Amino acid sequence: MPVGYVVTTALLTWCTFFAVVAPRRPRPLAAMSFWFGMVLNEVPFLGMFAVVASTALAAGQGDLESPASKVVAAVALATIPGMAVSAWRGLRTDQVVGRALEQGLGTGWGDHVHVPLRRRRPWVRILLLSRLMRRRDVERIRNISYGDAGRRNLLDIYRRRDTPQNGPVLIYFHGGGYTSGTKSREARPLLYRLAGQGWVCISANYRLRPQTDFPGHQIDAKKVIAWAREHAAEYGADPSRLFVAGSSAGSNMAAHCALTPNDPVYQPGFESADTSVTAAICLYGFYGYFFGEEPDVAPSPNQPYAYLNPGAPPFLIAHGTKDALATVEGARYFVERLRRVSDSTVVYAELPGGQHAFDLFHSARFEAVVDGVEAFAAWVLAAPQRTPDPAR
Repeated sequence: MPVGYVVTTALLTWCTFFAVVAPRRPRPLAAMSFWFGMVLNEVPFLGMFAVVASTALAAGQGDLESPASKVVAAVALATIPGMAVSAWRGLRTDQVVGRALEQGLGTGWGDHVHVPLRRRRPWVRILLLSRLMRRRDVERIRNISYGDAGRRNLLDIYRRRDTPQNGPVLIYFHGGGYTSGTKSREARPLLYRLAGQGWVCISANYRLRPQTDFPGHQIDAKKVIAWAREHAAEYGADPSRLFVAGSSAGSNMAAHCALTPNDPVYQPGFESADTSVTAAICLYGFYGYFFGEEPDVAPSPNQPYAYLNPGAPPFLIAHGTKDALATVEGARYFVERLRRVSDSTVVYAELPGGQHAFDLFHSARFEAVVDGVEAFAAWVLAAPQRTPDPAR
């Protein structure tokens, strides 16, 4: 029996379990769900290809003649239905996003924008090139300094090569629990997609622990917004139409930015800069409560709950039901509280089977989310805008 085939089968079986079942308690199992299940959960088709190819290769070499090898082959093929479940969950995301837009924007939202949801997915990328991010029509301008913290205060700009004219701005903050991460890791399908549509997208590093702690991360986020207000026009952008987005910890930062426009506490030395935003886009964020359990004390300053107010800008929040690191219960609770207080639109898309870091790939799930973000942003830009009141 070929050792390589046995190892491949064992690994795929192990990862399929954590992708499909994805236990979220206790915490050690939750961590294993993320680390072992995340890839197959987003790109299950590649796992299916691996099973079929390795089994066909072993059979062609005559390595599946013994009873033991046939058992291994049966186990390998039995993982395909599990991967199919992950694939089916991902394919359902477009329907979920469509319903979320209807609930948040109204049933006739599509009549007010010219960005319909795509009917066709980029299947070549999804099936074969899920990690291929670059687009020929988009250039990435790297490592522009926005502060004095060295490489942790660098940002990249994504824009169309023909230089857009007065394009909206998207500022994105990466995840990593404030201890790791970089501006070139998550959400790149979103950045390239919007840049290809004429946006100017900014992805920024920020200081991490132990170099700084809260509010250092948030001050850096505000510095990026201030930099964009001053310099984005040089790259073809209209900085008066500025969206902020983030993943995981970056989602917390984006929400915090949206809820604290022009707050001098987070703008030391640049208090006069306009740091208000048009809308916020939050992907699999941690907002302060674990499994929706509200403590008996007031929210701490590093939690968006502390800043909820009627003048909040529109929000789009997307979260997976199988998220093992930032629970869906916490996202639901944040959405409930935000809707209760805010006078603006809140769109919430709960993604079936979605795991943490679902934006690392050109997957069916994230492509549907990208469509939703683009439609949401078009709706916000088409709606009459009001100026946030920093005193609220």
